[in-house]
Amino acid sequence: MAAASDARGRLEVFLGCAPGVGKTYEMLASARVLVDEGADVVVAVVESHGRVATAALIEGFETVARRPVEYRGTVLEEMDLDAVLARKPQVALVDELAHTNAPGLRNTKRWQDIEVLRDAGIDVLSTINIQHLESLNDVVAQITGVVQRETVPDDVVRAADQIELVDIAPEALRQRLSAGKVYPGGRIDGALANYFRQGNLTALRELALLWLADQVDDNLADYRAAHAITETWEARERVVVAITGGPESATLLRRASRIASRSSAELVVVHIVAGDGLADRTRFDIDTLRDLAAGFGAKIHTVVGDDIPTTLLEFARGVNATQLVLGTSRRPRWQRILDEGVGATVVRESGRIDVHMVTHDETRKRNRLDIRDTRFQRPLSWAAAVVVPFIVTAVLTYLDRWLGLSSESALFFVAVLAVSMLGGVGPAALSAVVSGLLLNYFFTDPRFTFTINDTDNLITILVMLIIATAIAALVDSATVRRVQAQRAGRDAELLALFSSAVLGGADVPALLDRVRETYDQDGVALIRRSERGAISIESEVGIGAPRTETDAVTVCPAPGGEFELWLAGPELGGRDRRVLTAVATQAAGAVQRHQLESEAAAAEALAQTDELRRALLSAVSHDLRTPLAAAKASVSSLRSTDVTFSESDTAELLATIEESVDQLAALVGNLLDSSRLAAGAVRPKLQRTYLAEVVHRATAAVHRSGPTAPTTAVELEQAWAYTDGGLLERALANLIDNAYRHGGGEVTVDARSETVTDLESDSGADDIRCVIRVIDHGSGIPPDERGRVFTAFHQFGDQNGASTGVGLGLSVARGFVAAIGGTLEATETSGGGTTMVISLPMAAEPTDRDVPS
Repeated sequence: MAAASDARGRLEVFLGCAPGVGKTYEMLASARVLVDEGADVVVAVVESHGRVATAALIEGFETVARRPVEYRGTVLEEMDLDAVLARKPQVALVDELAHTNAPGLRNTKRWQDIEVLRDAGIDVLSTINIQHLESLNDVVAQITGVVQRETVPDDVVRAADQIELVDIAPEALRQRLSAGKVYPGGRIDGALANYFRQGNLTALRELALLWLADQVDDNLADYRAAHAITETWEARERVVVAITGGPESATLLRRASRIASRSSAELVVVHIVAGDGLADRTRFDIDTLRDLAAGFGAKIHTVVGDDIPTTLLEFARGVNATQLVLGTSRRPRWQRILDEGVGATVVRESGRIDVHMVTHDETRKRNRLDIRDTRFQRPLSWAAAVVVPFIVTAVLTYLDRWLGLSSESALFFVAVLAVSMLGGVGPAALSAVVSGLLLNYFFTDPRFTFTINDTDNLITILVMLIIATAIAALVDSATVRRVQAQRAGRDAELLALFSSAVLGGADVPALLDRVRETYDQDGVALIRRSERGAISIESEVGIGAPRTETDAVTVCPAPGGEFELWLAGPELGGRDRRVLTAVATQAAGAVQRHQLESEAAAAEALAQTDELRRALLSAVSHDLRTPLAAAKASVSSLRSTDVTFSESDTAELLATIEESVDQLAALVGNLLDSSRLAAGAVRPKLQRTYLAEVVHRATAAVHRSGPTAPTTAVELEQAWAYTDGGLLERALANLIDNAYRHGGGEVTVDARSETVTDLESDSGADDIRCVIRVIDHGSGIPPDERGRVFTAFHQFGDQNGASTGVGLGLSVARGFVAAIGGTLEATETSGGGTTMVISLPMAAEPTDRDVPS
């Protein structure tokens, strides 16, 4: 690695598929090589996790002392970022990239600390496991059954200057685990039977390899684009299948998917929208094809191109395709003689791309006779206008002895009609004139002269000329209308494509990226002009997105003049500009909608704040005044010199003061807790917790709140739970206090383990939970009120209509329970009353502190 300087430091990441593969060891070994080369290397933070070989490598390195941080009674040793910055080495070793820092430090995540070090010009070596990548977190959880709570955005790792995969065979890793080189002896059997199963490790290893392969592939694509390389490099198999949208498209997709799967290749689907309007008349629903492609792990790329073979090959080379899948032509054989078609052209021009021609049932279905799309339509039509009459003349010269003038005239008429359909008005008129002259010269008396003695012959020639011209004009008009309709259909298809992207929830960058891909542009930008003419870029995509109007090759303003679409790349024609004007309007609407949504959200937040303020003032106005008035009256009485109180009266007044202050303290405590929950400032420390101690502290807190404390019965069949004891205690205290105030009599707290079916899981797996119930036998809560009682400031009185407190107790309790990963629900007590049910995890799930890297 380069020495640290004023430039941004480099980042090298050692990526592993699971704990224990040797990432930290490899990082230290690489650092040792750097030290031998004279680099200034320090250990900022490295965890050996008790592994002898790793600890031995750490010896000899300069180590920056860690910073002790106290959190909930525990002292945590964290990296001292300020000390490392002050030391400013060339290279810093920072283990466990996904680590979450203790509260109170400068940054929440360790990867953010690393960014600070790099900004200071310090090179960093770090480590991470594949399960901590944000994009793969849910996949790893599905494979292993363990949810990793600490993740790192993929972009952070992808932005590393170097990523080194530390790989080891699953069986070798299991042997290391069995030998005690990963975990201490007490954890080996459980790890082998769960997280470190052979299948789990194989799947994680494949995930790591595929993720790194994608990273390498992205780097290759960037290099090819930067150097304008269009020739196919067979670094990785990539199969492109071209679909028309016709009924054979589903067959092509399935066949291409099988070809891709056999070679472990990436599948790419492309739909060419022809600029000449040659769309399939029997199109399938493109959304159906998109769903089918998504089922194969691919998506459909829509690209516009007048020359289908050229556009298709340019796209295939652009994505570095190695194989191309096409359907066989549905055109009849005679038409393929006149024009070889897309398939043959692609095969001839494909170069190093292998082309698969897939047969399908639609091959046997012939289109109606249509000679207008052959290569003879225009280039040879004028020649045909002259040659065809001479061919007819040669044939009639041989048949003249058997035919009369009417038959010969009819044959010339047929020839003229064929030319009129083939070539248009001009060639048809020329063919009619030539045919009339030849008919007059060779087959009318006097022969071999252009003299016309019979008026009928003149009329025949004139009628032939008029009919041929009329038919040619009709054919030309129909052709023009057909092309216009097909172009309009293409424009409608593109507008539907872009509209579906907007309606499907795509944001403005996604819409612009779709435009860039469809029109093969280098970059696209949506700009906004202020009333004073200032220009701001709302969104941009592509490496060559225009930053100024002079950089834009194509400019498409949206109606109103406020928004414009700037495109850098091949210049687009008027028809494409009309479509892009509509797209610019959609993009402008999306920007304005997002702006309105933001303003609406801000207004809603203000309204909620105002409503909360009104509710707070309304609820607190009475509940604050009552204890304050009682305390004030008691204090005033004690200070009075007019009355002499006995010891019992004095004690009663002091008790009133104490009770009033306790009520005020509880009220203010709930208000503060509610604010902390709303701000997301509650950060639980989950660990194995002894429930008896928690319940005892909660009941004691309620007993201290007043002289008439409730009678509490505790039944604990389950003694342990995975939770934060402090937060659970405060939730239970609120629930017990609420049960006593609204239920009266005895309150029962019991805890037991229960099996709960996870209905949201795809597998419907059973989960063992610790269930705590707080039971009272009061009047109960009506079913329609059970969901609302957890709303802040919602007050539900007892049977006499009395209520105390501001209605925050249950809201705060549910917030605390949710923070520790549990649920809180209200149910009916058998025989009358209310039961509050808390469901918590039974056993600790491995975290990064429990699962060494």
